[in-house]
Amino acid sequence: MVSGIRVVIVDDHSIFRSGLRADLDVTVDVVGEAADVASAIGVIVETQPDVVLLDVHLPGSAGGETVATGGEAVLRAALPQSPHTKFLALSVSDAAEDVVRVIRAGARGYITKGSSGIEVSRAALAVAGGDAVFSPRLAGFVLDAFGAVGGETATGSDELDRLSAREQEVMRLIARGYSYKEVAAELFISTKTVETHVSAVLRKLQLSSRYELTAWATERRLL
Repeated sequence: MVSGIRVVIVDDHSIFRSGLRADLDVTVDVVGEAADVASAIGVIVETQPDVVLLDVHLPGSAGGETVATGGEAVLRAALPQSPHTKFLALSVSDAAEDVVRVIRAGARGYITKGSSGIEVSRAALAVAGGDAVFSPRLAGFVLDAFGAVGGETATGSDELDRLSAREQEVMRLIARGYSYKEVAAELFISTKTVETHVSAVLRKLQLSSRYELTAWATERRLL
């Protein structure tokens, strides 16, 4: 994960933009804001940020063509002109079609607006570092859409064999984006036990964060 990044916030609600800006971690430097498709494309191309925090349902169009969610129009127009910029979708919607559409268009992650400023900051830093980040349970939509489930067999069985059955259960839930508390409720164990299992999983797989774990599990089609 990178230590500091430049971001642009794209959302049509000024109160949300200002609130998010105030809540972001000091490692996140906001270099621009936009409220619609056209202004978003302009500020992204001008500032070339590391990450764009992109509202999915955004008003406007690009090149005279209105796209269903608006956010897709930004992705399609801005990515070719700012190829090093990563896009993190930020939306009130957790609908499968919204998630899949923006990921297909080029976004590197999708989190809901119920996330805290710290969670958004960490997600943006992870995306900037090359990881894919999703809010709890949204990863499954992407895996389904891109054929990472549905009968395909997992690879990396030697690595998987390093983990106990319980560690594998915890690994899959954490990799899907579940919080420690949610994993504990799902498996009827304590949050402290979840933390212990996660530490063991990261150590055995030689990974440094849950974001790396998500990438590892996705590559091996384990979710």
